[in-house]
Amino acid sequence: MTRCRLCGSTALESVVDLGATPPCESFLAADQLDLPEPTYPLHLRVCTDCWLAQIPPLITPEETFTQYAYFSSYSTSWVEHARTFVDDAVGRLDLRERESFVVEVASNDGYLLRHVRERGIRCLGIEPSVNVGAAAREAGVPTVTAFLDPDTGAGVRAEHGPADLVVANNVYAHIPDVVGFTRGLRALVADEGWVSIEVQHLLTLIEENQYDTIYHEHFQYYTVASAARALASGGLTLVDVELLPTHGGSIRLWARPAEAAGEPSNRVVEVLDREKAAGLSELSGYTEFSARVATVRRNLLRFLVEAAERGETVVGYGAPGKGNTLLNHCGVRPDLLPYTVDRNPYKHGRFTPGTRIPVLPPERIAEDRPDYVLVLPWNLRAELTEQLSFVHAWGGRLVFPIPELSIVEVKP
Repeated sequence: MTRCRLCGSTALESVVDLGATPPCESFLAADQLDLPEPTYPLHLRVCTDCWLAQIPPLITPEETFTQYAYFSSYSTSWVEHARTFVDDAVGRLDLRERESFVVEVASNDGYLLRHVRERGIRCLGIEPSVNVGAAAREAGVPTVTAFLDPDTGAGVRAEHGPADLVVANNVYAHIPDVVGFTRGLRALVADEGWVSIEVQHLLTLIEENQYDTIYHEHFQYYTVASAARALASGGLTLVDVELLPTHGGSIRLWARPAEAAGEPSNRVVEVLDREKAAGLSELSGYTEFSARVATVRRNLLRFLVEAAERGETVVGYGAPGKGNTLLNHCGVRPDLLPYTVDRNPYKHGRFTPGTRIPVLPPERIAEDRPDYVLVLPWNLRAELTEQLSFVHAWGGRLVFPIPELSIVEVKP
């Protein structure tokens, strides 16, 4: 990668180099374990002209998302988050039954639009993954199988009409052609409409050592300042922002077509000031991150090695993409983590990419009664601490690796 994908500048500076890993959702079947496995560099850089943080686009979205292992509906807290968003958006934008039209880009298995449909509001999902899009349609959520670009946006608008609200949650980081994708959003939305985007906040990623959220599916990492520049590239203007706890710290960006936008809210100004105070518009805000990443790695490895030497058992909970970045960067193999479990049956009987750790059903934890459970989706700490409270029965404890290693005794 020699040029910034947003502004075209060659002024790219290293933030952290995580080596080379496989794509984080490329889980292996048993008959693939003796086959070669491709890996790709995972090196985060920042453009010192527009301050967009980014990794090289070494794999294409088509390689990752045509068949996808992630189904949003398996996270109870995420489905509830979507319901709350829909309730709030209906009130905020005065969306009306049978009159309004909502489009979600990267709609996954219909986890969000099902709440829109239940309100009698016309909706449509645009989802590139064939398998999860099929699950959405089976659940009664109309879904088009496609990647969003300007032509797709124009085609959907021509067939279904302009959208009063376009939702793009946890996808704005997943597209290498950020300008083309943004123009696609503009093509979908009505001239007086709204676009709502949720994406992880780079400020929190750096402050909380959340380096495991850097993986090949995420091509860029946004501050509010760089997101506003990206939106402007497609004719959209940022008018409001919300700070969210999801995924360890996210931003919800509210944008409108430039002609209808008006002045940004005070919340936009406040977050921009926070980012500037953290040094994210200069290299000083990025220089210490790599050293703190190395500390997370050493602490996790030290814990796993010492537990093994004491004869204690450690198993994993969850098989998220972020967990595979962490496991590969730390070099964790089945000798230190014999298996992990996941609620998604699609992953059962498969193996984590790179580290080849078996993924089993969640019931295995109660059967084996391990001393520790390493929680890989640490962003769901409250939800999973409650779900895993049963480990208290045999004195088991939970381990969270990020933002720093913590061992938690759960209560019944």
